[in-house]
Amino acid sequence: MGAPSHTIPCRDTPPLPPTPVPRYTSPMQIGSLLAVYFVVWWLTFVAVLPIGSHSHHETGAEVIAGNDPGAPVQPMLIRKALITTVLSIALTALLLWGINNPTLHAYWNR
Repeated sequence: MGAPSHTIPCRDTPPLPPTPVPRYTSPMQIGSLLAVYFVVWWLTFVAVLPIGSHSHHETGAEVIAGNDPGAPVQPMLIRKALITTVLSIALTALLLWGINNPTLHAYWNR
């Protein structure tokens, strides 16, 4: 009969060296990070939006015909958007810290 068609590895071959594990790896790609920031920004904006708003009905201001009496007198949207941006950066950074924290990884993976 002929020789076998497959070869058996020799036991005398040295083992492969271990592959180095990178010390720091990015938790997510830039597109994913922007998507998370976008969602956090809108959730924060919806939470910040009613803060400090007073309606025409609450202030006793004149309601023009066709306007809703519950509409805010001065919505201050630019100020609220800036507050939202600062809070969203902090919340996204806190989320990234939690994803990268080895202590939390050990707790979640036990």
